Amino acid sequence: MAEPVKTVIGFDFGSHCIGVAVGQTLTGQASPLTAVKSRDWRAIERILLECQPQLLVVGLPLNMMGEQQEMSNRAERFCRQLEGRFGIPTRLVDERLTTREAYQLALESRRKKSKPEIDSLAAALITESWLRDYAASA
Repeated sequence: MAEPVKTVIGFDFGSHCIGVAVGQTLTGQASPLTAVKSRDWRAIERILLECQPQLLVVGLPLNMMGEQQEMSNRAERFCRQLEGRFGIPTRLVDERLTTREAYQLALESRRKKSKPEIDSLAAALITESWLRDYAASA
């Protein structure tokens, strides 16, 4: 029997702004949603209630050598808080270069994007990274 389709919400954690995206295991693709202010738990709760995800993923910022940095600890804490508050399994995903890729995609779109839009595009890239790993392990 095939595993049911999972809806996944991805987060690009930042100290001021958190990009948010939604993806599905069926398509392996994610779409940017919105960005929320850091620690705006009500806004996050509204997104989770609307999308009904089975899993949350949070980008883990690592340096180019794969080592943790100060922001890594903050993202890990946010990940634990998400799981504790909402009871939805939460995973960390290596997010190296996703913000750079998001800026590049924004440039290629020929439409100026705001910083929150870039953050949500980065969240979509983080989510798609998890979805690729999920598909490869299935």
